[in-house]
Amino acid sequence: MCDACPGDSRRRFLKTAFTAAAGTLLLPSWIEASASKGKKEAVDAHDTASTENHAPKGPGITPDEALARLLEGNRRFVANKAFHPNETPTARAKLATGQSPFAIILGCADSRVPPEVVFDFGLGDLFVVRVAGNIVEDAGVGSIEYAVEHLGTPLVVVLGHERCGAIKAAIETIEAGEEGPGHIAELVRKLKPAVEASKNVPGDKAENAMRENVRRMVAELSGLEPILKEKVDAGALKVVGARYDLDSGVVEVF
Repeated sequence: MCDACPGDSRRRFLKTAFTAAAGTLLLPSWIEASASKGKKEAVDAHDTASTENHAPKGPGITPDEALARLLEGNRRFVANKAFHPNETPTARAKLATGQSPFAIILGCADSRVPPEVVFDFGLGDLFVVRVAGNIVEDAGVGSIEYAVEHLGTPLVVVLGHERCGAIKAAIETIEAGEEGPGHIAELVRKLKPAVEASKNVPGDKAENAMRENVRRMVAELSGLEPILKEKVDAGALKVVGARYDLDSGVVEVF
């Protein structure tokens, strides 16, 4: 058709305007995707570097840096923008000869609170000890001491969670004047101090007991000699308490 034709000019104008508008509409999502890709590439690069040296020297970061990295991962999980780092065959192969986890998680055995998922980390990143009610017991303490002493891990997080079944069962058992069947009695015994200390606190009994239990486990671990207390006193190790929200997925440090 003739370029000078008014109809052709109008069609070219509409085509140009439509293309520009479409580009404008797609721009924000493109920017967001690029930013997300850039962040993931940075995490992948960090993970690749962290798997290259497996000597028991620790991850080379401070306790505060380790905590910040954990919480950033939780924010990705909550926002449904998880990176799922260190899950590739390449990462698995590199980790086959050693490990250097940057954080230890003493968590509850509850199936709804898997640390690697809620913090968005993968193979070799977290040293996880899980016991119902996230209690401190001898074998668990030995595991934590191993990670601190031999792997150089600078952070321990005692991770409780809302509506903890172990806490609720302990409260009901104690209030009934019972001990619990089988080895569950040992869980009740270990949780009893937190249940008793928080029973007169206003609010939800299970929530209050969970928080009190986390605080007690943090204090107990921080004071255990000779390994953990020595590292805490030297500033090489930090032990913190946290709460996982089953509804929102958010981890709150307290």
